[in-house]
Amino acid sequence: MGFARTCSVALVGVEGVVVEVQADLEPGVAAFTLVGLPDKSLTESRDRVRAAVVNSGGEWPQKKLTVGLSPASVPKGGSGFDLAVACAVLGASERIDPRVLADIVMIGELGLDGRVRPVRGVLPAVLAAADAGYEQVVVPECTAAEATLVPGVSVLGVRSLRQLIAVLTDEPVPDEAPDDTGRPDPLMAGLSLPGAGLGVDVSGGRAADDDHRHDLADVVGQISARTAIEVAAAGGHHVFLQGPPGAGKTMLAERLPTIMPRLTREESLEVTAVHSVAGMLPPGKPLVDIPPFCAPHHSSTMQSLVGGGKGIARPGAVSLAHRGVLFLDEAPEFSSHALDALRQPLESGYVVIARSAGVVRLPSRFQMLLAANPCPCGRFSFTGNACECSPPSIRRYQSRLSGPLLDRVDLRVEVEPVTRSELTAAGTRGETTRVVAERVREARDRAAARYRDTPWRTNSDVPGHELRTRWHAVPGAMTEAESSLERGTLTARGLDRVLRVAWTVADLAGHDRPDETDVALALQLRTGVPRGVPMVLGARP
Repeated sequence: MGFARTCSVALVGVEGVVVEVQADLEPGVAAFTLVGLPDKSLTESRDRVRAAVVNSGGEWPQKKLTVGLSPASVPKGGSGFDLAVACAVLGASERIDPRVLADIVMIGELGLDGRVRPVRGVLPAVLAAADAGYEQVVVPECTAAEATLVPGVSVLGVRSLRQLIAVLTDEPVPDEAPDDTGRPDPLMAGLSLPGAGLGVDVSGGRAADDDHRHDLADVVGQISARTAIEVAAAGGHHVFLQGPPGAGKTMLAERLPTIMPRLTREESLEVTAVHSVAGMLPPGKPLVDIPPFCAPHHSSTMQSLVGGGKGIARPGAVSLAHRGVLFLDEAPEFSSHALDALRQPLESGYVVIARSAGVVRLPSRFQMLLAANPCPCGRFSFTGNACECSPPSIRRYQSRLSGPLLDRVDLRVEVEPVTRSELTAAGTRGETTRVVAERVREARDRAAARYRDTPWRTNSDVPGHELRTRWHAVPGAMTEAESSLERGTLTARGLDRVLRVAWTVADLAGHDRPDETDVALALQLRTGVPRGVPMVLGARP
């Protein structure tokens, strides 16, 4: 009887569970049994592994073979167990010393010719292995850079099963020449899920880059909307832009990520883990260090927004926008059920999805940016009353965004149509992305210093009770906001959000505490009612 074991990782959402892969050989009729709650793709590994071992020069044992995946109660899926199953079988047949395999975690799919193909989710899998105390990991060669992002783990990238067998048996390692046909490497196809990355950008448009694809200076006019975008970037606030078509709502939304600071190392690992599971990592860039921008179409289902799918739930748009921006253009056209499903992640920063195969918790701390027309035709606010919609249709259209959802939005701005004089005037470009991004960075630094000994980093993260009791505004500054609460024009949640925005405005203006002007601007951005304060943050004293 032969027995060997090694390890792999099962992904549940973006969290990994280390799985022990055990192989047992017994005398009897040649058969291959795979147990341990595998799904269809994992069950098919029996044929892939057999062909890969034979085509790699190994001998397939002609005995009764049982491969067990422990713990058996955890659902397991995908082709990432192939490499571990093959090595466990070779260890049981004494082609590889079983003692060498016991403390190694192996992740990778096997082709029929023995090549090791990449799989999605390598980073969260290696993170799970490191948390479990494992120090050696074997991954496909093209995902080794992603795996090495985890400190304290020795990573071996292999191109084929032959190479791995040679390394584990101290034999000369054969050279595996890459495909030189000029076509894209077919191995890289395992890292990309077709269609999953539609509407998500994690590759460019940064203020610190030389290529200014999205510069705020390109936005003509729109002083209030530009101020709202700057405040949102500095404090992590949600924004609602309402205005006619062609006013610049999408342009402003695309420029929000460009003025946001780069992600910290911890945030980058979180975002990269989500995008790795979703099969959306940019080619040649294993670490996502800029805020992602996700803009799903208004026909998207609730499952595509919050996550779901058959079996174990996959990340949705709210998770793909984690630590970045979720832009919902034509927001009233989205399903009301899908929009209301956003309320939980907006408050908690994560989404919990229950399926028959298990419960998955996915990170979803994002900034939501809603954009909407004032009416179905979009011309309700035009001068001259060119709108052709009836009052009931306008009310129905505007009521598609529920009150509880809008109450969670910090900034609400009316985007006015751009005039001819603004478009044709020379030398009236606004501040560039680089200038605004620097002011946002300084405001973030002030907030980070204020919350240095707390679990929060931005003003939007701080609970209202903590903000009211530990960090006080200038005496009398909140009088007008508190009066709005008494009149019923602000809810208690709204009052807390006004205070958060006031702190962000104060950070941008360089004030130690919010004064009356800061609170007035926060109220104006929250309610849309003019308060007689300047909207240009760069020009404020």
